[in-house]
Amino acid sequence: MSLSLIGIIFVQVFFINNSLQNEKKQFTLNVKRSLSFVSNAIEDREFNNYATKMHELIARGEVADSISLKELTVLTQDEVANQTIIYRNAILEESFKVPSMFFDIGLDSINVSRFFNQRETRVYDNNSLDGNLRISPQKTIREFSSLPEVEKKLYELNYRDVFKNYPIYKRVSADDVQELLAKQLKIDGIETDFEFAIYDKDLATKVQSNNFELVKSSTYGVPIFLDNHNESNYKLYLNFPDRNKYLFSSILGMTILSIIFTSIIIITFASAIHQLIKQRQISQIKTDFINNMTHEFKTPIATINLALDSIKNPKIIGDQEKVLRYLKMIKDENKRMHAQVENVLRISKLEKNELNISKERVKLHDLIEDAITHVELMVEDRQGYVKTHLEADKSSVLANETHFTNVLVNVLDNAIKYSDDAPKIDVHTENVGNHILVKISDQGNGMSKQVQKKIFEKFYREHTGNVHNVKGHGLGLAYVKRIVEDHQGHISVESEKGKGSTFIIKLPLIT
Repeated sequence: MSLSLIGIIFVQVFFINNSLQNEKKQFTLNVKRSLSFVSNAIEDREFNNYATKMHELIARGEVADSISLKELTVLTQDEVANQTIIYRNAILEESFKVPSMFFDIGLDSINVSRFFNQRETRVYDNNSLDGNLRISPQKTIREFSSLPEVEKKLYELNYRDVFKNYPIYKRVSADDVQELLAKQLKIDGIETDFEFAIYDKDLATKVQSNNFELVKSSTYGVPIFLDNHNESNYKLYLNFPDRNKYLFSSILGMTILSIIFTSIIIITFASAIHQLIKQRQISQIKTDFINNMTHEFKTPIATINLALDSIKNPKIIGDQEKVLRYLKMIKDENKRMHAQVENVLRISKLEKNELNISKERVKLHDLIEDAITHVELMVEDRQGYVKTHLEADKSSVLANETHFTNVLVNVLDNAIKYSDDAPKIDVHTENVGNHILVKISDQGNGMSKQVQKKIFEKFYREHTGNVHNVKGHGLGLAYVKRIVEDHQGHISVESEKGKGSTFIIKLPLIT
């Protein structure tokens, strides 16, 4: 599962990166296409303006400075019709000298040429021809027209020479470039902010946007205003400050979906692993609980059996004192087993909210004194002590006397159990705002930070190599926590391994 998950993540990352690279290539292609279109559009606009003005000048009826004629003749023979066909194409060129003030290019004048074409086809009957073709043709077809394509080409050649060294800012304005670029980029599907500039031999010109910066990694360029040799000193550059953001936004939806679904897989996988680990821990805890419970019951059962066997002994049955002693032993052990069963049932009822806990106004100091009487014999037997430091001025709380006494007894019992030497226990109380704090401190074994996090979990007991070295089944502190929380209180522990523990219970006071 882990390998599959890593593979899925790798494939997703590869796919997203591949998509991003494709978007970059498509973006570059669209930008270059837009630049080429705008470059050609600017040149066409300038040329059309130039050609229109030239036609206007010539149309005024200026007299040509010179006239020349170029002629091309082609002769063919039609043997089937017994005819000779002559094709004649004459090009008439008229040259005009026009003042350049009309174009504001800084020269005295420019030469403009206008062309006309005269086509003629003559058909001769071979039977009527003499050697010098002096006989009139049977049929003559004449056609007279201008040469727009040839004229346009010659205009273009002339225009490029004339404007080659003309200042760029007089040939095109920044507003025109901005308008053309914005329009074409939108057509090509690129809708993000851009900056542009026209450079002359790698030097910036006046034709540029306000915030243009020439960054090689994100700047695109094409030549503009080519001369008759398809070369140019000028280059139109285009830059996109938010290019990476724009490109990423194009795959953002796919990326978010990929992250969401991959996250779901990871969370599900992690949850499954967590559940497996938790189930294993619960299984181990339950096994320990059963072992401890068996051990807890085994001792009193064995004691009861021994006591019954002793009572059956004829020597003992007649001794009333010993019989009573054994009967008391049986009763105590039975009571002990009953208490263990009651603990388990109590926790079960708490979880099902079936335990009826009625509360009344009680003095917490009185409950503390009562709880200490339950454990003082065990403490004295081990030559220890329980000292009280009841410094809280107010101790009235809303509590269930029986259950909260059990809470205090459980905490005190824990302090006794986990003290290898003579138990030394101090009980402090103090008022903090509208609450009362009860601190039960011991100088016993203490516990690690890891154990502190789990100490209030049901069935949890710290392992010390021998699970039976301290009697219990991990229900005491779980019960304590549930009862304290049911009283709108809070319990926590502060401890250090080898230096003892302090349990802190916080309860609201009755005002």
